[in-house]
Amino acid sequence: MKVEIPAQDRYPDLEQEKRLWQSGILHAAGLDEAGRGAWAGPVYAAAVILPACESVLEELDGVRDSKLMTARQRDQWAQRVRLAALAWGVGYASAAEIDEMGILPATRLAMKRAVAALGTPPQHLLIDAVKLREVNLPQTVLIKGDRRCLSIAAASVLAKTARDSVMVDFETQFKGYGFAAHKGYGTRRHQSALDELGASPIHRMSYAPLRARLFAESELQAAEENKTQPD
Repeated sequence: MKVEIPAQDRYPDLEQEKRLWQSGILHAAGLDEAGRGAWAGPVYAAAVILPACESVLEELDGVRDSKLMTARQRDQWAQRVRLAALAWGVGYASAAEIDEMGILPATRLAMKRAVAALGTPPQHLLIDAVKLREVNLPQTVLIKGDRRCLSIAAASVLAKTARDSVMVDFETQFKGYGFAAHKGYGTRRHQSALDELGASPIHRMSYAPLRARLFAESELQAAEENKTQPD
C-alpha cells in the first residue's frame, strides 16, 4: 500500500522544472518571498534559476521551504544555492512602500525587483502563490510551491536569509526592539518593546496591530492633555 508523505515532510523536487526543460525552456526562475507577516521591516523576495540538469537535485538535497529549516541550515544552504544556481537575484520593498501600497502589491514589487536583478533573463516564472500580472512572462503559480518545487524552495532560502541579515542590522540602528531575535514579527518581546518605545521608522503603520497601538497612544495622550487643561 502506498503511504502518502505529509507535505511538511516532503522535500521539493524538479518536476515543474523538468516539464519546462523538456519543452525547451531552460531558464525557469523560481520566486518566493519572506516577511509578509512581520510588523516591521521590508518584505524580501528572491528569484533563482537552476541549471537545466537533474544533478542539481543532489547538489541541493537539503534545501526545503525555509520555514522548515533552522537559521544555521538556511545560512549553509543559501551559500550552496548561490554557487549552484545559474542565476539568482534578490529584491525588497520597504516598510514605507508597504504602508503606501499594501503588502500584496509591495510583495509583487519585491518579486519584480528580484527578477530584474537576475543576471540571466528568465523565460518562465515559477511562483509561490502570487501572480505577477505586470511581468510579461509565462508564469506557473503553485500553492505551497516552496514545499513542492526546488527552484521556489531555493528562492525562499535566499529571501529569508537576506531579510534576516537586514533585520539584524536594524538591531543596531533601532535599539531595544529586539529585531535581531524576532525579525520584526509580533512576538511578546516585540509587543513589550512597542509598549515601552513606541513605533520605529521601520514599523508598518498600516498593519492593524500597529494602527491599534497608535490609536491607543493618541487617545492616552489626549486624555493626559485634557487633565492638564484648566477648568
